[in-house]
Amino acid sequence: MSAPLGVILAGGRATRMGGGDKGRLMLGDQSLLDLVIARLTPQVRGIALNANGDAARFADTGLSVLPDSLAGHPGPLAGVLAGLDWAAEQGADSIVSVAADTPFFPENLVGKLQAASGSMPLALAASRDDDGKLWRQPTFGLWPVALREELRQALTDGLRKVVMWTDTHDAATAEFPNTDFNPFFNVNTPEDLEAARAIYEAMA
Repeated sequence: MSAPLGVILAGGRATRMGGGDKGRLMLGDQSLLDLVIARLTPQVRGIALNANGDAARFADTGLSVLPDSLAGHPGPLAGVLAGLDWAAEQGADSIVSVAADTPFFPENLVGKLQAASGSMPLALAASRDDDGKLWRQPTFGLWPVALREELRQALTDGLRKVVMWTDTHDAATAEFPNTDFNPFFNVNTPEDLEAARAIYEAMA
């Protein structure tokens, strides 16, 4: 199976962080977005960034910036759709999505998602919480270009929850183990940012 394209989801409004682009928050000498790009690049054959507003603010990344095609910030599925439309223009069969505020996601994310998927390249990543419960990670998935029109219709009809849509298409699940922390730990609050900085420093 060939490497998919990668799409970094940065279209949220970061309300719990006071607004702005969470991906620009710094962990030491690198931003969250820097770390996400560096971790995703070896796993895919090209990257675009899903973000709304003035695309010029991301010019330094050199990435194509894909706005949501639907108004009103309808959530991560809109970013996935934007990525699928972009991938279709590139002649690609699939994309892998990752979140811009999750800098420590697995370095084997793409391979395990592909291995878990069946005839349709559709799978979500998952990890377990402290109680051992398995949680799917709705912003970390493998998505087939072939389903983009079905996704567009679902969003137009008002669907917003990722797993409600993936369940209707029998998406596979790829479980990733925790190490010293959950690999899908993401930065939502100032407290999370301090925790991420501690993880980053420990990894240095």
